[in-house]
Amino acid sequence: MRRQRGRRAAGAACAVALTLLLAGCGEDGYEPVGPFRPLPEGQPPQVGPPTESTPAPDPDEPAEPGSGGSGGDPNVLATDLAVPTGLVVLPDGTAVVGERETGRLLQVFPDRSPAQELMVVPGVDTAGDGGLLGLALSPTFDEDGLFYAYVSTATDNRVVRFPLGGTPNPVLTGIPRGEVHNGGGLAFAPDGTLFVGTGDTGDPALPQDPASLGGKVLHVDVFGQPVGDGPVFSRGHADVRALCPGLDDPALLFAVDDSATGPDELNAVLRDSDHGWPTPGPTSTGPLLELPNDTGGLGGCAAVGGTVFLGALEGRRVYVVTVEGGGVAAEPTELIPERYGRLRTVALDTEGGLWVTTSNGDGAGTPAEDDDKVLRILPPSSGGSSPV
Repeated sequence: MRRQRGRRAAGAACAVALTLLLAGCGEDGYEPVGPFRPLPEGQPPQVGPPTESTPAPDPDEPAEPGSGGSGGDPNVLATDLAVPTGLVVLPDGTAVVGERETGRLLQVFPDRSPAQELMVVPGVDTAGDGGLLGLALSPTFDEDGLFYAYVSTATDNRVVRFPLGGTPNPVLTGIPRGEVHNGGGLAFAPDGTLFVGTGDTGDPALPQDPASLGGKVLHVDVFGQPVGDGPVFSRGHADVRALCPGLDDPALLFAVDDSATGPDELNAVLRDSDHGWPTPGPTSTGPLLELPNDTGGLGGCAAVGGTVFLGALEGRRVYVVTVEGGGVAAEPTELIPERYGRLRTVALDTEGGLWVTTSNGDGAGTPAEDDDKVLRILPPSSGGSSPV
């Protein structure tokens, strides 16, 4: 087992200045490489207008091979994507999904209209499990139209921001980059500050090293400046692929931590908490939930109230976890197990629809002819029937 952790409160603060590592934050240090691909005929990229709302189909409806559009599987909104990883739901009810291996951003519609390419994020290096990873919307998206993205370059992982069609500007640079465990979680807190989940890049010395940004959850403002005494919010993580705030409790932050050597974890993250990788101590914070590697591979996280939805790659399902009183109230239930293969990102829309990306073309799965896909289903908590 990778970790044997106590469940005591987190220990002393890791309040260490990271001046050299943060020197790359802000507007300098990012030199995009690779082409920017505009829309056909030079049209400026625009997020489409709101479409007529289409209720999410029940996950128990029969699944048939097919793509977005009329006919086929009603759960499937888009097909033939290249490892869709980051996904955000827009205020108009559509979603923007990012392809890890191409840097493309595409708009996907709940009425199953054909997906539209919006732009290609430049400067993305896809070696190993890097590439275009997490996406988040600016907390003032209605006014500024800004997207935030966690991207791998040839030299580091970093957070950038941009309007559609614009050149990405750096927000936070110098996050360690490797062939594996590059992290990628992004989530804005209710106060408009940004949480960033990073990985250990396969080097277990980094997560508990106070001078490294690897294997951490970082906390910065929209310009990349540290919140509090420093950017390190929590440490002792292996690979934080996704983050999701608890919507009913602004102090609660969930993180999924993927491990190659032990159980994968759902963590409740608090400032200065040490989550025990690689060396648990007497003040290490234990996980809310552990899943064995062969049924885990956690890659996505979405939360509403006391319910957390987890996308599982090896598990090939969405786990539904009820958190209550500082722990998991019961055994997780499951949505769409074994139906679409490896499942990664999950996101909730305002109508209770759960958006899910498949990840069968990432080199570890067995892709179908029309993989990978974006799905939208109706979880039981939103009025659907019991999970299959």
